[in-house]
Order: sequence, then structure tokens, then C-alpha cells
Amino acid sequence: MDVQLVWLRSDLRIHDNSALAAAAAKGPVVAVFLRSIAQWQSHGHGANKIVFWARGVAAVKGALNGLNIPLLHRDIESYAEAPKALLEIAREHSIKRLHFNYQYPLNEQRRDRAVLDAFKNEGIPAHGYHDAVAFAPGTLLTGKGGYYGVFTPFSKAWHKQISAEQLTLRDTPEPQKRLSIKSDKLPDLPKLDDQPVSNNEWPAGEDTAGDHLARFLRFRGRHYRQQRDFPNVRGTSELSPYLALGMISHRQCLQAVMSENGGHLADGDAGLTTWVNELIWREFYQHVAVGFSEVCRYQPFQEHTKHLAWRDDAEGFRAWCEGRTGYPLVDAAMRQMVATGWMHNRLRMVTAMFLSKHLLIDWRRGEAFFMRHLVDGEFCANNGGWQWAASTGTDSAPYFRIFNPTTQSKRFDPDGEFIAKWLPALSELPAKARHAPPRDMLTQLDYPEPVVDHKAARQRALDAFKTLTR
Repeated sequence: MDVQLVWLRSDLRIHDNSALAAAAAKGPVVAVFLRSIAQWQSHGHGANKIVFWARGVAAVKGALNGLNIPLLHRDIESYAEAPKALLEIAREHSIKRLHFNYQYPLNEQRRDRAVLDAFKNEGIPAHGYHDAVAFAPGTLLTGKGGYYGVFTPFSKAWHKQISAEQLTLRDTPEPQKRLSIKSDKLPDLPKLDDQPVSNNEWPAGEDTAGDHLARFLRFRGRHYRQQRDFPNVRGTSELSPYLALGMISHRQCLQAVMSENGGHLADGDAGLTTWVNELIWREFYQHVAVGFSEVCRYQPFQEHTKHLAWRDDAEGFRAWCEGRTGYPLVDAAMRQMVATGWMHNRLRMVTAMFLSKHLLIDWRRGEAFFMRHLVDGEFCANNGGWQWAASTGTDSAPYFRIFNPTTQSKRFDPDGEFIAKWLPALSELPAKARHAPPRDMLTQLDYPEPVVDHKAARQRALDAFKTLTR
């Protein structure tokens, strides 16, 4: 038998999975998942993401069982051990080919190249697939032949060159004859350095992801453009954790949009096309990770910002982390993330800009804090978002763009309902007073004074950026 091995990573689904479909077309399939907790932790992933990952593996195991595809499970300390672990499986089970879907952060790229080289040396064909993106990095380039560093021209090129073939869903394997190879029992997670929050609101698996997508498009998709910025409104897709671990694919999302939007992606309903743009942002940041590998080394994309004089402010950083900056919207957002493992996208921008501009604290510290807490934390999107907010990255906000958190609060949480939910001490205040509680009531409310004055902090940030030379 030409037994095929599929190596699953952040692609925990049986539907529309390029590697799985290709393997099933060539012979009976065995799947494997390599758990590398120490490596994930070194990349900043916290318990919320790791626990959700484990749930996703359990869910995909159940789906594979329905296809009679056994799932093997191996623990490795680091990515460097992946070639050896996979070759041992290949030798043990007389594997004829290895299949996997590429990942794009630098360490993952290096791991995948090492695996391809090891299998080549062993004489076993190995195939990687660009499953997580419509365009393989390096195939969608500027007129000068370089990677895009600005989103808008990337998006225009994406829409211009996208084809039906790139959007076609990959075949779901038919159930195969049972093999003599048995699935491994999935081991319990070891004790982690941090404890996960209750993630019951994020049940894992592609069935749940598909339900989220269907509900979003049915009830909220056409209102997405108007409602996506309001944290107290359920206006977003809530698909980020499932996209991050591949429990749903970008093709499934785009096909569903086209079904709702008369076959269109770039025009038609404004809410749906705005959401498509968010999916393209995800792809853009994956291309950036490949084309500008310095961002994978935690360096700013805008090289001149390496010399920015970030402040060493331990108390300010602690106040930001704990949600006690004295700016209610910032504090409510941070408490939401710490309590749930998720934060509304508008608030990710507000909180990131507050840390990097108001407090002038190195964006990398905030990026790491987010990654440690977010259930949907993934390097490309998290790094790209943080560098955008800090004005150090690709297509970043101009350095003089500094959100006023009180203005943002009044605009996007006009009645202070989100603030009241996460800062119950302020819930007794009149709605309009929740955005900036009266100073003479702070002691009574047990709420801190602002750690910094907005006007003074804004000027300090402007002065710091103005000292930089390109």
C-alpha cells in the first residue's frame, strides 16, 4: 500500500485541507500531530491558546476517526526534533509520502525546510502546500518584483489576480478501509506555567467554526461595516480563534461570502466586502513574515524606528496589564482579555496605541502580553497589528496618529455599557460620566487616576518620533 502521512499543525480540519486532500488522492492516510509545548511557550503562547489547541486536536481526531484515518501523537521539545520524529514514523509504517501545509513565521519556515531536506535524504517524497493563503508568498509582488509593504496595493493586486481555482474548496476524503495502524490516545496536557481562563465560549472544532461562520453571515455580516467597531455589540465574526488554528479555512469563508453576495468579493454588500478585506489583511501579514523576515526577529519593519527611545516604566506597564490606567475603555478592554482570552479588534488598536504612544513603552512588551493571553494569538497577525499601532510596521499608522482613549470611548461605547460590564465600579455613574469619571469621585469608586495626561503624553510621543531620521 502507498500509505501517505499527513502532518497536521494549524490546520485542524478534514474539510478543505490541501495536504489531507492530496494525500487521500494517492493512497490510504495516516495523520500525525507533533505537540511541542516548550517551543510554543518560547514563542509566547500561553495556556489559553495551548488548551484550545489541545481541544482542536481532540476534535479533529474525532473527525478523522469517521474517515478511518488514524491520528498519531508525538511530543517533541522543539521544532529541531520534528525531522527525526517524522522519519521514525515513516520508517515504522512504511510511509511512501509526507504531506503538510506550510506555515510562514521564520522558525516554522526553517523547521519545514529541515523536514523536506531530511525526507529527501531518506528518499521519501515530501510535499508542502500553500493552504493558508490564496497566493504563495513570493507570487504576489509589486511592479518592481518585491514584496508589498503597504496593504492597499496588496489588496488591489489580490482582488485583480484571484482566480476561481484558488478559491475552489479541496476535496474532503471519503472514508477509507481500516488500517492496522491504531490512533494514539491523546495525552493530557502537562501543568502549564500559567492557568487558562474558562474557554467554554470557545468550543473547538470545525463544526463549531462552521456554525460561527453561518450565524455571522446570516445575522451580522451585512451590518459588519457599521457594527464592527462597537465592543458592546456582537458585530464581528468571532472566527479568529478558528482561523488561527485552521479549524476553518479562508477559502470556506470566501466561498460563503460569495454565496451571500452574488458571487462577488470586491463589490456588492459593503459589510461583506469589508469583512473580506479583513481576511486579506491576515494573508498580507503572512506574506510580510516571509518577505521581511526581520519582523520575525522582533525587529521593526520601519528600520529608523529601531532608535526610538522607549521608556522604562514598570509601574505604567503593570497598570496597563492589570487594567488600571485610569482610562476606562483601555482598562475594560484589558480586563476583558485577561478574563476571557479574547479582545475586540477596535480595542486591540486602542490598547496597543495607548501602551506604545501614551506610555511610550516598547510595543514588543505589549505584543508578548497579548500573545500570552489570547486564545487566537498567532504571530503574523499579532505582530502586524502591534507594529501598525506603534507606527513601526508595514502600512503603519502615521506616528502622529494617536487615539484619544476618551474620544474613542465616547464614539464606540457611547453609553458606557462595555465599560460598565468590565468595570462594575463605574456602572453606578451616569452613562456619559463613565468615559472619564469625575476626579473627586475616584476614591469613592475605588478607581485610579489617569496614569498620564492625554495631551502631555501625545506631545511626548510626537517629540520622540520627531527625533528619528529616516
